[in-house]
Amino acid sequence: MGEERFGEFVLVRRHGDQGVAELVLDRPKAMNAVSTEMARSVAAACAALGGDQGVRVVVLTSTHERAFCVGADLKERNSLSDAELLRQRPVARGAYTGVLELPVPTIAAVHGFALGGGFELALSCDLIVADRTAVVGLPEVSVGVIPGGGGTQLLPRRVGAARASELIFTARRVEAEEAQRLGLVDQLVEAGEDREAALSLAARIAANSPVGLRAAKRALRLGQGLDLRAGLEVEDAAWRAVAFSGDRAEGVAAFNERRAPRWPGQ
Repeated sequence: MGEERFGEFVLVRRHGDQGVAELVLDRPKAMNAVSTEMARSVAAACAALGGDQGVRVVVLTSTHERAFCVGADLKERNSLSDAELLRQRPVARGAYTGVLELPVPTIAAVHGFALGGGFELALSCDLIVADRTAVVGLPEVSVGVIPGGGGTQLLPRRVGAARASELIFTARRVEAEEAQRLGLVDQLVEAGEDREAALSLAARIAANSPVGLRAAKRALRLGQGLDLRAGLEVEDAAWRAVAFSGDRAEGVAAFNERRAPRWPGQ
């Protein structure tokens, strides 16, 4: 397993040759609160992963036993002047958009608290695996702001406008079983099993065509919010991008020869 550190608070682990990379939030003394430095590191790690053609799936995890991420570093925020806060804004956004714009499938492994910006990091992923200790929510209006890491846009796309409004306006925290019932998380596992379950799911996804996975994600993301006719044009463009690829030729050959494919990744 190869490891690379981005700053003090972010670690990337590459799991052998299976194409699974783990983006690890590693600021345990602050329950992974997202400081300016940590935001820069998340963005830098995402840029590196996004440009690595060997990466097929990214899993977002935490080293803290009781938290995935508690959101923005409010202690740091309290020390910033208005001008400093304004300058910090694009840095903070860079972390969330870095995760959101990863070109490969992404899975968040959530346990304990995933609040505010922490839940927004998870929402920026394609899938969320949570264990039974998970508590999620967007409590920003309770401290005089709004979800600013994509929450007002990503949550309604997951659960609908009315449900998202209720959760954001009340600022309430949602425990694991209700979170699954409402669609806030996709898979619920026993306590302590979120990381292994997410890595297992990632390995299953990574067995598929790298070209196909990237194109499928692009079609899914670009098609959101479009009318059906426009969405089908997005899908057709993605199909054309893969139809004449080496992966498509190998996939068809492997199927007919009844063997596991050896993806060229191009």
